[in-house]
Amino acid sequence: MNDMATKIIYFTVNGRPERAEFPVNCPAQDVKDLFRSAAEAGPHDILKLYNPKGNIINISPNLETNNPNSCYKLEVVASGCNSEPLGVELAGALGIDLSLMEKRLQGLEKKILIEATNTPTIIYEMKKQVDAFREKLESVEHLSWLGLFKDLSEGAQKPSPFYHKRTLRKTKEECDRVRETFLKMSSLEVSEEVRQYLKTPTFDNWQWEDAEIMVLLQVMYTDLDFITTYNIEPEVLQQFLFEVYRRYNNIPFHNFKHCFCVTQMMYGLIWLTDLRNKIDSIDLLIMLTSAVCHDLDHTGYNNAYQINARTELALRYNDISPLENHHCAVAFDILEKTESNIFRNVSLDQYKRIREGIIKCILATDMTRHNEILNKFKSILSSFDFNSKDHRDVLMMILIKVSDISNEARPMEVAEPWLDCLLQEFYNQSDVEKLEGLPVTPFMDRDKITKPSSQTGFIRFVLLPLFVELANLFPCLEQHIIDPVRKALDYYTEMEKALEREKQNRAQCENGVKSKDIPVDELSTDEHKNFGPETSKPNTQGTIVNKLNCICTK
Repeated sequence: MNDMATKIIYFTVNGRPERAEFPVNCPAQDVKDLFRSAAEAGPHDILKLYNPKGNIINISPNLETNNPNSCYKLEVVASGCNSEPLGVELAGALGIDLSLMEKRLQGLEKKILIEATNTPTIIYEMKKQVDAFREKLESVEHLSWLGLFKDLSEGAQKPSPFYHKRTLRKTKEECDRVRETFLKMSSLEVSEEVRQYLKTPTFDNWQWEDAEIMVLLQVMYTDLDFITTYNIEPEVLQQFLFEVYRRYNNIPFHNFKHCFCVTQMMYGLIWLTDLRNKIDSIDLLIMLTSAVCHDLDHTGYNNAYQINARTELALRYNDISPLENHHCAVAFDILEKTESNIFRNVSLDQYKRIREGIIKCILATDMTRHNEILNKFKSILSSFDFNSKDHRDVLMMILIKVSDISNEARPMEVAEPWLDCLLQEFYNQSDVEKLEGLPVTPFMDRDKITKPSSQTGFIRFVLLPLFVELANLFPCLEQHIIDPVRKALDYYTEMEKALEREKQNRAQCENGVKSKDIPVDELSTDEHKNFGPETSKPNTQGTIVNKLNCICTK
């Protein structure tokens, strides 16, 4: 590229339009100084730059060019902060002289330049790694020091721990808008084609909005004859579904769409296995409603975090399945209200059976109980009796467990985006655990797992054993859920191998470059480490090789 080539960036400061122009190979600090000047910010003020979607982006020479119609927004936080920067204050408290350290580093850089005539590649690579880490801190809101200077709360609403600028809880405006759309659509007739599609594991949830999803849930209750059998008034079912929607949070994975996917898989399994002719209708009602309610008010942090952080839920439930107990409690809080109690017309005995069944099913989704429940199912499989309540109870727990972790049984274009959403939650939790000094959940650590490695072990040791045992009772499921899961395992295994080859090739190239600059025995072990590329949402199209640049390799 021509050294004289420039970039033009359009942005606003306090609503005032500005335009910045700088060479494409301009040092990062010069670019930041340019934006600092435009904002008339002081040396200790901190800048935040947002793209048109409202996401924080890094101020660097790598900024994407834009036009006046897609301006970035520049904000100054901690303005008027006349004290020394936080790092200086902290260093002083620790007895570290930062100015002396800075002079020493500058002296070392000059010495290297004098002796080597130019900056060795290894130094350049280390600087790149530091810049990448700085960009990570500045770009990820919950890891940023910006939070130390700015109140991130938004009125009475608690902010989501994720980066899409939505509150954790749904706003009244958001709920009212979806409710209005849902009520307008609820009386419309859903086509027979959609009704049949809804019974299959290949159903694509990404094509449906939240209001439409509520209509589809209504269809499930109708087509399983729950409306007539249990005298559920349409307006009560609609209010129940709306309250359920309202109590799922704005988080990447355990949200209302996940609730729908689990319920839709449960619905499909009921039809595929002909359960309507094998167990009581009330058990089907329990299973479907349990799926609808199984993750209510999930905040994106698992039980391990709840217990280690000693959260209110962990204290309330004495560290015993705090999330699942909470999901149950929220479900029955909704059902306690007359206007949303879909069971208000059943007998007392029926209600007791429903409540007991829903609690049992939702508590079964705690993965720490996985082996216990699977082993119990395996022990009764050879003599399974649909007339036995104990056997049916275990089967119902197995079915909700299968439905809960069934994404990989879906087509790859449906399943893979769900994995991206799950990894967002995982990485967020491990980041917070590190910041809070808590034990870091190993399978959530962005520095230790990759996209394919997160799946291969899970599919091989959790998904397939569970699905195979269910298929032993219902052989018809082999083609519907086991074959797709085996294909997913092959897909991620190949991705993992390709990723490993890519890492080895990169390591060989880097080692070759290092050996030309500085003898390997002069470098410490830490200086051989590679941060790897940053994680981004992968493209679900194309070959495995094409995706290597989009997945976390750290």
